[in-house]
Amino acid sequence: MRKPSALPRNTVVVGDCIEEMDRLPEGSVDLIFADPPYNLQLAGELHRPNNTRVDGVEEAWDQFDDFAEYDRFTRAWLAAARRVLADDGTLWVIGSYHNIFRVGAILQDLGFWVLNDIVWRKSNPMPNFRGKRFTNAHETLIWCAKDKDRKRYTFNYDAMKAFNDDVQMRSDWLIPLCTGPERLRRDGRKAHPTQKPEALLYRVLLASSAVGDLVLDPFFGSGTTGAVARRMGRDWIGIERDADYAALAAERIAAIPPPRDPTLYTTPSKRLEPRIPFGTVIERGLLRAGDTLFDERRRFKARIRADGSIEVAGARGSIHRIGAHVQGAPACNGWTFWHYETKGKSEPIDALRARIRSEGD
Repeated sequence: MRKPSALPRNTVVVGDCIEEMDRLPEGSVDLIFADPPYNLQLAGELHRPNNTRVDGVEEAWDQFDDFAEYDRFTRAWLAAARRVLADDGTLWVIGSYHNIFRVGAILQDLGFWVLNDIVWRKSNPMPNFRGKRFTNAHETLIWCAKDKDRKRYTFNYDAMKAFNDDVQMRSDWLIPLCTGPERLRRDGRKAHPTQKPEALLYRVLLASSAVGDLVLDPFFGSGTTGAVARRMGRDWIGIERDADYAALAAERIAAIPPPRDPTLYTTPSKRLEPRIPFGTVIERGLLRAGDTLFDERRRFKARIRADGSIEVAGARGSIHRIGAHVQGAPACNGWTFWHYETKGKSEPIDALRARIRSEGD
């Protein structure tokens, strides 16, 4: 291992990914996104039914003598990545059926803890021209913590829920392939055969990084990770062994202005907001003892008491406890379950909590 060097922030490093990661300080990066060679094992050229040639992946960097060689390579780069990953950082790796199962097994062998697998569903996949298999319409991303004991890592749950129209984000993402003006070209041909869409990286970075975090991509290619990181106010390091790809990526990223207001790329977590007891709502006179609360469908009604508890049919307790009681549920978020009447409309009592918070208390 070489002596660790200073962090080359916002730089494309030309070189072997394992050697260059070995030069980075231990625990120095907050997020890793890796798009390694898939080892596609293509045999000969692929043609469409009209006999035109498909522009596929034929480069030497995707070719390995056998699975054993691919596994050795995978184990080596993942071990290097684990060393440079911060204890509260996470790693994403993307692949297809050709490689993702082997990568997943090695991830677990090395001690990574799988948090999710994400299915990237392609809205415009390339058809199976020979008609002998199903159309390959997805790729898989594995999202990992450094080990199973890491309870603290960045997951911007509230941002992802807001992004998804206030519905919890699922693990299947429908995103089109990189096409049109976004696709980089040289002399009329694809500049890089496996350029990923910026929309995919946007979602990854929005979910699992913060403004100012350092994002590492050890297989930088055309620089999509760096382009999105720069746009979102994250720092980045790209490692790419092909000098032409590295130059292409650097040119691409240099043309992207950083965000004018980085705070727009931060969604405050509701869990970090100051705690507001329901009693404060009564104390402020926003609701009063004797007022009635009800659920959204008006199946249950509860009366407010002066101490901030509520009662229904002889049961008394907090808004959460009584909400769970009337539903026969183990738990309940009383702030969103209970509603009140205002100007002829029904509103969740959470709106009153939000009002108090906006006043700075």
